[in-house]
Amino acid sequence: MLSAHDIDGLLRGNHRDPFAVLGPHAEDDGRWSVRVFLPGAADVEVVDGAGAILIALSPVNAEGVFEGVAADAQIADYRLNVRWADGNASLVDDPYRFGAVLGDMDAWLLAEGSHLRPFEILGANPRVMAGVHGTAFAVWAPNASRVSVVGDFNHWDGRRHPMRLRRECGVWELFLPGVGPGARYKYELLDASGTLLRLKADPCGRAAELRPSTASVVSEPLPAVVPRPDRARANAIDAPISIYEVHLGSWRRIPEEGNRWLNWDELADSLLPYASEMAFTHVELLPVSEHPFDGSWGYQPIGLYAVTARFGPIEGFRRFVERAHEMELGVI
Repeated sequence: MLSAHDIDGLLRGNHRDPFAVLGPHAEDDGRWSVRVFLPGAADVEVVDGAGAILIALSPVNAEGVFEGVAADAQIADYRLNVRWADGNASLVDDPYRFGAVLGDMDAWLLAEGSHLRPFEILGANPRVMAGVHGTAFAVWAPNASRVSVVGDFNHWDGRRHPMRLRRECGVWELFLPGVGPGARYKYELLDASGTLLRLKADPCGRAAELRPSTASVVSEPLPAVVPRPDRARANAIDAPISIYEVHLGSWRRIPEEGNRWLNWDELADSLLPYASEMAFTHVELLPVSEHPFDGSWGYQPIGLYAVTARFGPIEGFRRFVERAHEMELGVI
């Protein structure tokens, strides 16, 4: 049975080690128990891949804590069949049955401060774990006493998905099954003294909402592009360079449509031919990282790894760069 201290920590959202109490656990007699915290649930069953009931979990209290022990010695990969208090039902994967997100080498290098590509490890990374599609979240917050992922998928409730602390490197991590590209999210943190901080956007997020909204958005990473030989020659130390610096939001607007910005494809159709005709070799864009204030021209970024949503999805930015290279224009 869960201790009163553990239950209180789950309900208050200040439990420092949720993986120690939630998910599957081996008992002293060799059997396996499962514990979940699902606020708003009326009944919870642990089922196998065929839908057969492995454990009918018993409510520990009325706030959504359930637990039970399997009759067999152990349980395989399982799912949760949940009947909610409002009468709806859903079949969900338990985030607390999955293993670590960070590999040992990534954790070592992050702790040492020598990881050369931390932006590929931290943030929100869609992936498949144990055959289940979802998103792996990781954020560096060594002085926090609790970090949770919150979003539309859990009613922005920080009690529902507290993360695992990798103490060796100060990174909090959690794999959320069923959460994929397009999901809005932030992090909810308690500081070292247990004080609840304001929700924080992901410093390594790859996409974000357009201002005035500020949530991070789960996004698939774009595949790496190998520079073409002609681009290498164009950037040689003895190659001529003439740079056209431009703020995309000021380049041209569409008055007939509320004075809106051009999207990436429209910018490629108008800006790039102009720069090429004027014999520039490079187009230098004022910062395109996500930023909240239009008047800053991008010099007050809040998402250094997220291309601004002002001009459309990140795939459009990639097409813009490809079009520029086809016209023998470099992009800075």
